[in-house]
Amino acid sequence: MGDYARRCFRAGGGDRVGVELEFLVFDRADVARHVPLEQVARALPPLPGGSRVTFEPGGQLELSGPAGPLSGAIDGLTADLAVARRALEAAGLALAGVGLDPVRPPRRQLSLPRYEVMAEFFGGPYGPLMMCSTASIQVNLDLGWRPETRWERAHLLGPVLTAAFANSPLSGGRPCGWMSGRQAVWDNLDPTRTAPVPVSGDPAADWADYLLDARLMLVREDGDRCRPVRDGSTFRDWLATGEPTAADLAYHATTVFPPVRPRGWLEIRYLDAQHPATWPVCVAVTCALIADDRAADAALAAAEPYREMWPEAARCGLADPRLAKAAEACFRAALEALPRLGATPALVGEVAAFADRHVTPGRSPAADLIDLGPRAWLTEGGRV
Repeated sequence: MGDYARRCFRAGGGDRVGVELEFLVFDRADVARHVPLEQVARALPPLPGGSRVTFEPGGQLELSGPAGPLSGAIDGLTADLAVARRALEAAGLALAGVGLDPVRPPRRQLSLPRYEVMAEFFGGPYGPLMMCSTASIQVNLDLGWRPETRWERAHLLGPVLTAAFANSPLSGGRPCGWMSGRQAVWDNLDPTRTAPVPVSGDPAADWADYLLDARLMLVREDGDRCRPVRDGSTFRDWLATGEPTAADLAYHATTVFPPVRPRGWLEIRYLDAQHPATWPVCVAVTCALIADDRAADAALAAAEPYREMWPEAARCGLADPRLAKAAEACFRAALEALPRLGATPALVGEVAAFADRHVTPGRSPAADLIDLGPRAWLTEGGRV
C-alpha cells in the first residue's frame, strides 16, 4: 500500500499541463433529445492535434489533449475543439459548456460492466446524474520537485476556484439552487470516495489512508467481468483477509473520485465545464496558481482561510463576498504569473477579460446563465 501511494507522488521536473474537456452534446433542433454517442462519433473527423476522443456514460464528449507546456497544450486542444465544433455544427449538433445538463433527465448510453456496477453502487437520484448529466474540465499538472507543495496548493485553492468557475445552475429547465449543481451532485455521493483527501503534510500517507478507508465498489474477475461489493466493506477490510493484489489496489484507486487525485501527476477534478470559447481561462488560472511559486504565495494568503468552504462555493459561487474577494486576489496573482509561464498575450487578455466580466463584479458564469433565460446555455449569452 505504501509503495503504491508513494509512486503516485514521485517527484520529477517539468511543468507539463494536460487538459480533458467534457461537453454535453445537444441537437440544435430538439434540445430535449438525447443524442446517441454513435451519431456524435460519426460526425467527428480526425483531429489534427492528436486529441483523444472518448465518451462518458451518458454520451458526454471528452477531448483529451496531449500534455505539454501551458500555451502549447491550450493551443493544440483549442484547434482540435474548433475542428470538432465545426463538424458537429454541420451535423446539427452543439457542444454545451455547462457542468450539469440544464434540461434533460439522465440516460445512460454505455453499459460496460464497470458502469453497471457503478450505477448500482451510487444509486439514485445522484448516481445517474453524476454518470450521465455532468461535465467538467480536468486539469492535469506535473508534480514538480516538491509534490507535497503542489498537492497542498491544489486543495487549498479548491473552493475559490470552484466558485470562480461555477457554471451549472440549471436542471430540469430551471434554477437548481446551486451555482455549481455539478459539485452539489458529487457532494451527495459516497463521501468515502468523493470527499477531499485530508492534507496533513504527508501526501503519500494521506492517500494510502484514503484508499484503505474507501468502500469497495467492485472486485474484478476474469476478463471484463466485475463482482459488485454490497456489504459496505472497505479496502482496509479486504486487506485484513490477505487477498487483494497490487493490481486490485491500483484498480480500486480508479474508482475513487476526490476533487484532487494523484496518479504520478495531479488530476484537478473540481472545475465545471466552461463555454468552448473560455475554457482556456480556467486552465491558465489553475496552472498559474499551482505551478508558479510567487503566484501561489499570493493566492494562498487570500484563499487559505476559506479552504473548507466547498459547500458555500458550490451553492453561492462568487456571490459569497469572502470567496469573491479571494478570487480577485487569485486572478491578480495569475495575471502576473502567466507571462512567466510562457502564456501568450492573447491568453493573458482572455484571463483579464474573464476577471472583468465575472470576478470583479462577483458573478460566476452561472449567474449569466440564470439571467439570460432559456437556451442561453447553448451559447452562453450569444457567444459562439
